[in-house]
Amino acid sequence: MSTSDRDWDEGGPERLYVITGGRADSTEQADLDLVTLIVSREEPKAGIQPELAAILRVCRSPVSVAEISAHLTLPTSVISVLLADLLADGRVEARTPASSRPDIALIEAVIDGLQNL
Repeated sequence: MSTSDRDWDEGGPERLYVITGGRADSTEQADLDLVTLIVSREEPKAGIQPELAAILRVCRSPVSVAEISAHLTLPTSVISVLLADLLADGRVEARTPASSRPDIALIEAVIDGLQNL
């Protein structure tokens, strides 16, 4: 196997360029971060780009952008471009994960209760 074949197989820049159609970013990409959850709205159809089909299969249940990247062993920048295409076509849905911020009112009530002891 030649060096260029190995680069193609290992995710070299040529392969990534082809996968994204030469695009490096997208207008939809700004709305996606590593913890945004993606869920498929449909099954892959015949003739779809293999990477897009793989995303649709991986996202049968909600999966984060970072997890998709890990499953497909592709950079998150490439995944974001592909997800933007799927979002624009309505094939996937993006969901913001539930906030993990503490309930300030509850913490204040606990503090007040402890001070009253």
